[in-house]
Amino acid sequence: MTELSQAAVERIIKKSGGERVSADATETLTELMEEYGAFLAKEAKKMSDHAGRKTIRGSDIRMAAEMFK
Repeated sequence: MTELSQAAVERIIKKSGGERVSADATETLTELMEEYGAFLAKEAKKMSDHAGRKTIRGSDIRMAAEMFK
């Protein structure tokens, strides 16, 4: 079971220009978004640890995303 709502992911695809979206496309993007999100969260955790914080901040997430563009 996924953490992200497939309905929300389908809306994202449609807002990006997709008129019709297959269930397979929605499921695939949902899986990829969750994998990428978990990866970014792990990298952000390393950054907050390095800064001596227990709290992961939005800036940690953004920095992690910038590192892996």
